[in-house]
Amino acid sequence: MTRRLAIAPLALFLVAAGPAPSPEALRKDVEALVRFGTRHTLSSATDPKRGIGAARRWASARLQKMSKACGGCITVDLPSKRFDGPRAPQGVDLVNVMGIQKGSDGSSDVVIVAGHIDSRVTDVMDATSDAPGANDDASGVALVLESARILSQTKPRATIIYAILSGEEQGLWGGRLLAETAKARGWNVLAMLNNDIVGNTVGQDGRVVADKVRVFSEGIRSSEGEAAQRARRGNGGEDDGPSRALAKAIGKIAGQTRGSLTPFLVRRPDRFGRGGDHLALLEAGLPAVRFSVGVENYDAQHQDVRTESGRAYGDTVERMDFAYLAKVTALNIAVMNTLANAPPPPTQVVALGAVSTSTTINWTAAPGAVAYKLYWRAADASDWQNERTLGNVTTAEIPGLIIDDHFVGVSSVGVDGSESIVSFAGAAPR
Repeated sequence: MTRRLAIAPLALFLVAAGPAPSPEALRKDVEALVRFGTRHTLSSATDPKRGIGAARRWASARLQKMSKACGGCITVDLPSKRFDGPRAPQGVDLVNVMGIQKGSDGSSDVVIVAGHIDSRVTDVMDATSDAPGANDDASGVALVLESARILSQTKPRATIIYAILSGEEQGLWGGRLLAETAKARGWNVLAMLNNDIVGNTVGQDGRVVADKVRVFSEGIRSSEGEAAQRARRGNGGEDDGPSRALAKAIGKIAGQTRGSLTPFLVRRPDRFGRGGDHLALLEAGLPAVRFSVGVENYDAQHQDVRTESGRAYGDTVERMDFAYLAKVTALNIAVMNTLANAPPPPTQVVALGAVSTSTTINWTAAPGAVAYKLYWRAADASDWQNERTLGNVTTAEIPGLIIDDHFVGVSSVGVDGSESIVSFAGAAPR
């Protein structure tokens, strides 16, 4: 029988009793970003009104204003690095804008929410034409800022990073710089939520999808070497790496969050043949997913603003649905609020039970955990089917469960009921 904690998940409390994301505030931020004309990575870094530099300074000032309102709880940081490549042959000084809200427990645990500030038109090298980039990706930047406005009024256990990235369109460079920053600063990244194209509901063919948001995640980890991949395949854990576990946690949190969109959990790292800034974090071995709209309008992506034969092209504000963007923002906030208050996931989770009719699970305790939850499912199922709440222990037995036919995992639970992502149980190393 499934047992549940008596205390409600914090995600539900936030949406029920806390401030809701404002469609009007999101629209205001998107419109402000569009007014910079172009935010192309190679556009002016010094012009006070137009270009990538002016846009980054505006975003930094928005975070500074929020920090002042919360008594200095957010520190604005501007990591930078010079990049060059086919889309920047002369090189470019790349700058990410980060708001850092330090966690209450002083640990290295962090949760990251991100969107990219740069924009483009049809010619990826055109740094002068107007490139409004309303949905791609002013929508993600507005989401990051609205998340900061709301969560800055809370005191999370883990640090929250509000990341506004540059250089996505030129080579996913902002994500690479973020991954390098995380490694250099010793962050234990619990989750990275990349929001890229999160503000429209009408697709290319006119279909409307206003009740779902796609969440993309990897299964087999791109960061794993051959031996680790062999072990994961041997354990049957292809669908249970940290990124996939994060996506499943998002699905669970959405089910507990009043009025939430339904996450459509896409079992691939990104859209078919395409990419985003979270991929660099996956390559660094960090749990990351991408949020994107339920249906895309390709006429509004990477296009010069124009009308041809009565057909409008361009990524403009009027194509967006800000009530929908507010719902995507609310789901991100619920996820961040839960994971930033939960303990880190258990480590070294090992299943024992070969040639046995019972299964025993052992794991290493997670700092701050007051309880654990045991999950299992039949081997032909993709989502967890059973759960059991345990005390503050590091071992559990499931009598009668034949491990050959089941998968098992464990999550950590904090004092307020917040729950980590699930760590998959594999075989003990030989």
